[in-house]
Amino acid sequence: MSETRSDGELLRAVAADADRRAFEELYRRYAPWLRARLRGRCADVSVVDDVVQETFLAVWRGKARYREEGDVAGWLWRIGSRRLVDALRGDGARGRLRQALARLRHRDEVSAEERVLAGVEHGDLAGALVRLSPELRAVLQATVIDGLSTREAAVLLGIPPGTVKTRAMRARKQLREALA
Repeated sequence: MSETRSDGELLRAVAADADRRAFEELYRRYAPWLRARLRGRCADVSVVDDVVQETFLAVWRGKARYREEGDVAGWLWRIGSRRLVDALRGDGARGRLRQALARLRHRDEVSAEERVLAGVEHGDLAGALVRLSPELRAVLQATVIDGLSTREAAVLLGIPPGTVKTRAMRARKQLREALA
């Protein structure tokens, strides 16, 4: 029976030796997690599956280099989220992204984040969030709920980092006013 290798050891084996077993182990560890995260951003299962495959192909082919800074999950999320943005832009650009976001907003199934926010009893936070524009809510979701940096949120949303900062500031101001 073999020892369980660390993520760093697996990535080094993939990069240096094109070790197929190491790659398969890395895929088993992270593909389901990445798929679930991307499904929170895109309702089209086939697009998400393609993006997961493209993400791991980039790792296998050496197009994505892990610098051993931070955790592997975060590194894979950055690659996957960028590839998702690229995929959405490729098919009708912003139109396809808007459709995916609209499907997410109008689906019957309530997300975990929506349930948590609806249950908050400090002021009318849920009501205040609903009254925000979709653009401001998207920035809050990316930066607050998903914990992305301004740069990562900009890539994911397809807007400049300065716009992310401005929208986040406007969203916080509107929430403060609504809850005061």
